[in-house]
Parts: sequence; structure tokens; C-alpha cells
Amino acid sequence: MNTYLNTGIELAYLTAAALFILGLKKLGSPATARKGNTLAAGGMLIAIVATLLNQSVLNYEWILVGIIAGSLIGAIAAQKVAMTDMPQMVGIFNGVGGAASALVAVGEFWRLLNATGTVPLDATFIAILGVLIGGVTLTGSLLAFAKLQGLVSGSPVTFPLQQLFNALLLASFLAGSVYLLIEPANSTIFLTLTAISLLFGALFVLPIGGGDMPVVVSLLNSLSGLAASAVGFILYNNMLIVAGALVGASGLILTQIMCKAMNRHLTNVLFGAFGGDSTAVGGGAGGAEIDKTYRSIDCDEGAMMLGYARSVVIVPGYGMAVAQAQHGVRELASQLEKMGVDVKYAIHPVAGRMPGHMNVLLAEANVPYDRLYDMDDINTEFDRVDVALVIGANDVVNPAARNDNASPIYGMPIIDVDKANHAIVIKRSMRTGFAGVDNELFYKDKTTMLFGSAQDVVSKLVGEVKQL
Repeated sequence: MNTYLNTGIELAYLTAAALFILGLKKLGSPATARKGNTLAAGGMLIAIVATLLNQSVLNYEWILVGIIAGSLIGAIAAQKVAMTDMPQMVGIFNGVGGAASALVAVGEFWRLLNATGTVPLDATFIAILGVLIGGVTLTGSLLAFAKLQGLVSGSPVTFPLQQLFNALLLASFLAGSVYLLIEPANSTIFLTLTAISLLFGALFVLPIGGGDMPVVVSLLNSLSGLAASAVGFILYNNMLIVAGALVGASGLILTQIMCKAMNRHLTNVLFGAFGGDSTAVGGGAGGAEIDKTYRSIDCDEGAMMLGYARSVVIVPGYGMAVAQAQHGVRELASQLEKMGVDVKYAIHPVAGRMPGHMNVLLAEANVPYDRLYDMDDINTEFDRVDVALVIGANDVVNPAARNDNASPIYGMPIIDVDKANHAIVIKRSMRTGFAGVDNELFYKDKTTMLFGSAQDVVSKLVGEVKQL
């Protein structure tokens, strides 16, 4: 009977792994993302049920308490957390996952030590990996959450000899790990390694600017998967190994996509202290000064430009997300389409606080998927676009990325709004974006500024368009 049960559990794990892979594949497109999420959730349900049938489970009562508590917290969070706060929520989830992996590693190390007086070499090695990756993920994710939430300054926090101190901390961890592998019965060293990993996680994220936190969250997501995979080896659980590897790989791919979209290396994000108070100014080619004369319009003029256009491309940014203006944007697009205007949306990979952030916000407002265009697909059309409407975006539409080789964002792929016949930029003020450089687009002859909160301005535009 035990053989049949074990075979059934492994087959259930195989089914769950297949559903995870299918879910990840479908998450790659907004049109199939919900189905992918459902498939992955079904896979997780199968994996949990199969694990609960395992004979090594000792106490179902406490497990049931954990399931109920976790389900309640998850359901409430899903309902209450705003879409603009999704990166913070993901950061917390990463931290909790890292904490769980670290606790399992500590618990298994302690169990083996109490049972036999020593810990096998392979189990010691994996336990060290578990507390290192899990501990760094926990405190790093908590600090990333605090920066994104505004609880801690989003500016890079540095101090003298910081990198040297971090290097010494890491060297101490490696030295302690070697000693523990030789003397695995030394619980004090193991606890010290756990404390070092927790400290290193916080110091690792501290010098990274708030604008780069999405990249850090993505990387920590990958680390949480690797931590789970390492714990799977301790527990001899194939499901944990496979699921953790999938999370680790997808997190690394996502991190790479984000770095590529910003034309920056991961090392620059992690160690460049980018995004602090900057006085950099965008200029023309070679950093020449630009004429900072701009033209502003009111909602009445903006509505006339949009309403009498043949084609309009809407470029959403984080400002739209903060103002929760996506529903107003959808209404504006609907009104323009009723007037015969061809409306499309241009989505930059890092326009929000995480890849797909704009897609999710617009999907929430029931914007049709076929109206959303990736940057590479829409850029070839801007020469034929009558009006480009930029809502709360900054660095991702800054021509300095193409023209100014002295600019911090030089080489970053951007949405070619400046090539449209006209551009309307909705923005609260002329303040710079995360990169701290002036946006050349704002001062071009074809650009007009429409100042105010995105939600208020878009609402007024809708009213004015209706009266045309």
C-alpha cells in the first residue's frame, strides 16, 4: 500500500510540475494570463494535497491552522491591496518565501543534530545554502518593501567602505561555512551564519535606489525560488526542487528583461547607487544645452487635438498608476473611438513598477488586449501618428536616450513619442524622472504640456471630448 501511495504522490507532483510550466507559458501574454494563473494555482493545490498524504506529516491540526490563516491573509490582501502596490506585495511574498525556506533549513539541521549528535556533510551544505539564500531574501525583501512603500528613503544609502564591509561579511560567512562543514556539530557557528545572512540581505539592498527596487524584487523572487529548491534537497521533496527551480529561472529571466529595457547591467543596478538626488541635465547630442521653453495647454485645447485626430497613441506611465487613472483613460479612448479615432496603447517594459504593470492596470479597466502594443511593435508607427498622449511617463519617452551620449539613460530603449506629429504630456510638474535628467521631449515644438493629476486631467478631457 505504501508503494502505491508513494507512486501516487510522485505522479501528483509530476502533474503539478506540468501545470506550473503551462501556467508560466500562458502568463507570458495578457490574453492568457488569467488562465495561466488558474493552471498554476491548480498545480499548487495538487502539490499541497499530495504532500498532506505523505506519511511523514506529523500534525495535521497545525497544518490546517496554517492553511486557514494563510488563505485568509491571501484573500484579504488580494482584495485590499491596490494595483500600484503590487510590487510591495510581491516583495513581501518573496520575503515570506525566503523566511520559510530558512526556517526549514534551520529546523532540519536542528532535528538531525538532536537525533544523531551530528549532521551529514550533504545536509550541512544544503542547510548553509538554505539559510544564506533564505536569509538574504527575507531581509532584502523587507527592505525593498519599505523603500517602495516610502517607509525608508528611496535614495541609495551608502557609507564609507561599504563594499569592503560587505565583502568582509561575505568572507566571514564563507569561512564559517567551511568550519561548519568540518565540524557540523557546532550549532553556535550555524546560528552565527544565519545572523550574517540576515544582515547581509539588508546591506545588499540598502545602497540601491527606490526606482531600481522592481529589479531587486525580481531578483529576490528568483532567490526565493532557489532557496525553496535547496530546501527540497534537504527534505527529499521533488516538488519543492522543481517548483523552486522554475521560480528561480523565471525570476532571473524577468530580471534580465528589465535590465535590458533600461540598458543597464545588473551589476550597475546592484552596485551603482543609481537614482539618488541628481542634478544631471539632459542635453542635445554630446550634452549640449537645450532650450527649456515649453508650451502648456488646457483641457479644452487638448480635447480638440485628440478629438480631431485620425490616430492617437496613449503612452501610460507610473504617474497613471499612482493617480489610478486607468478607468478614465479607458473612457477617454472609448469616446475617441466613437468619433472615429484609431486609438492604441504603447507599453514600455519598465513603464510601471514591474514588467506588465501597465498591462495589468489597463486590463483591470477592460482595455482590449489587441489595443496594447509592445514598444518594439509600436515604434515603427509613430511617423504616422497624429497625437501621442503621454500620461505620467518620463524617462521611457526621453529622446536623450538616443541623442545625448552624456546622459545617464543614453542607450536605453524608449518609446519614440517625439516622432509623432504632436505630443501631449500629462504631468504634475516639470520635475525630472527617476534618472534625474530633464526630458528633451517636453521642450520640443511639437510637444504641449497639460499639467495636473492624471485622474483629474483625464476626467476633464473626457468631458470636453463629449462636447465636441
